[in-house]
Amino acid sequence: MELRTVRTFLRVAELQSFSRAAQQLGYSQAAVTVQIKQLEQELGTQLFERIGKRIKLTENGARFIPHAMELLKVAQKAQTFISDDSKPSGQLRIGTAESLSISVLPQILLEFHTLCPAVETSIHTGLISELFDMVRQNDVDVLFFLDKKTDFPEWVKVLERPEPIVFVASCGHPLAGEQNIPLEKILTQPLALTEKGVSYRYDLEQIVAARNLEMHPFLETGNTDIIVHMLLENAGISFLPQYAVQKHLDAGRLTILSVDSPQIQMWSQLVYHRNKWITPQMQQWIDLMLQRIGPASDCPGPQNML
Repeated sequence: MELRTVRTFLRVAELQSFSRAAQQLGYSQAAVTVQIKQLEQELGTQLFERIGKRIKLTENGARFIPHAMELLKVAQKAQTFISDDSKPSGQLRIGTAESLSISVLPQILLEFHTLCPAVETSIHTGLISELFDMVRQNDVDVLFFLDKKTDFPEWVKVLERPEPIVFVASCGHPLAGEQNIPLEKILTQPLALTEKGVSYRYDLEQIVAARNLEMHPFLETGNTDIIVHMLLENAGISFLPQYAVQKHLDAGRLTILSVDSPQIQMWSQLVYHRNKWITPQMQQWIDLMLQRIGPASDCPGPQNML
């Protein structure tokens, strides 16, 4: 049984599509079909029902999933057991939100490189649904994301930290220093916001809709650096995680506005898949994140560590 056929099976099972699995894995659809048929012959059972253009796991296919994941876990363990744990090498794939990659991770990444110079680190950003899929599909080793407190049975969560979301503007903005600014007044100002689909933007939209108001930003972007640049030029107001603007708040260039609106709070969270084998570089990264950010009191902590 080849590991690549096992990986292909898991991806097809996750996506419930031969064509989408082929696209993500870089194979032709015909190659995926051949691999699944080969695996079914080796196991002596049908893994998928194919009815028209739709596929569905058979009962035996569903039962094979935990065994398939264990096979990949054991294979990864075999690849790493002879390495020198004190000098990690190989790859570390980190999934994260763009705002966290810009505002929180740079200093930690620099320290990690100093500790593990032989590790090749890659950062993968996306919307929250895309990041969750990266964990499920083993496209990242760890996920550091911003959202409401989120838990899935297949995850191990090792840290979470509350992150206030604030209205922010230049210290020179006409509304700077005012208290209990009506939300209606904020919405008349030029707004530079993150793109739709971001968790805290969605919560703000719900508050605005509940008051029968409308929001028309002049700028929408997933890059918080662009938004911060606009704020520094006194080009409007934004609604951002406080960590994204903290250094400018400390320097007196930006200010948090006092707005008559419910406080929105999200959580930065670090997770990995429960069936993931913890490589030395993953262990080092998790330890460093715990040192710099700290665990949550109700998090169980890393499992199956080296």
